[in-house]
This record gives sequence, structure tokens and C-alpha cells, in this order.
Amino acid sequence: MQADELKSLQAPLKELYRQDSKAALITLTAEGRIGEGVTCSVATARALVEAGLHPATGGSGVHACSGDMLLQALVACAGVTLNAVATALGLEIGQASVRAEGDLDFRGTLGVARDAPVGFRDIRLTFDIEGKLDEEQKASLIKLTERYCVVYQTLRSPPPVAVEARWG
Repeated sequence: MQADELKSLQAPLKELYRQDSKAALITLTAEGRIGEGVTCSVATARALVEAGLHPATGGSGVHACSGDMLLQALVACAGVTLNAVATALGLEIGQASVRAEGDLDFRGTLGVARDAPVGFRDIRLTFDIEGKLDEEQKASLIKLTERYCVVYQTLRSPPPVAVEARWG
């Protein structure tokens, strides 16, 4: 996609959101159903993903791990954002890859050690980018990718999360 194509797609949306800020507020949803064993099936745009326990918590490794899925969402969002920013700025990048790594201490989620955190301790996001960009263009590309990546920003500044249980 070329910069002018992207801008023509986004221009009417940007104008709408400037005129009516409420139009920009959209609720995304994800749903899952508890499955056999210790699994939960989650519908994505393309397929049904069956998530289960990570092998470090007793899982078989056959099912997707929600921690991996979180990192995959970060990679997907960062990759799409990097591509969109490069396109919008008219920067020609060649091949690019994105990698996320996260460190977990499974003692926390298994309740083995109260002082061990439940969740990722550290997450590292790495971009490998080919392209003839000067230092200013490289810095701008990464800075704007960080700024506009929804998943990255959500992880950096987490919103309040409300939990509700409905019993039937």
C-alpha cells in the first residue's frame, strides 16, 4: 500500500473522529468457552483457537498458551503499526520482523511462592528492519510505532480491569 492510499482510507475516519469524538469510541470484544480438560476456546477473526495450560503448569503443549497469545498480539500490533507508520511517512523499508519475549516465573501462577509475581516480569520487543533510512528516520519510525501501537501502550499503561462473575 502506498502512503496516499493509506491516507485516503484514513482521512474520512480522522475527520469523523475530529467532528464526533464519540464515534471513535468502539468496544472490542473477545469471547471464549470452557472446553474439555483445562482448555478455553477463543474465536478469532480467522479461526477458533483452543487455549490451555502451558507445559510449565502441567499443560501438554498441544494448546495455545494465553501468555504466548499476549506476546503474539503485541507482535501483531507492533508489526501492523510499524508498517502503517512507514507507509504514512513514505519510508521504504524492506523486510522487517518483530519479536516479543517475556519472562515468567511460574511459581506465581502455581501458588508455589507468594513473593513470585503472577504475570510477566519483563517483556522485550525487538524489530529487525531492512531499509535505507537515516538515523532520524529510524528514530521517528520506532518512536511513532511505540506511540500508536495499541497493545504496546496498553501494556505500558494498563487500564483498570473490572471483573464480573454472572452465575446462572
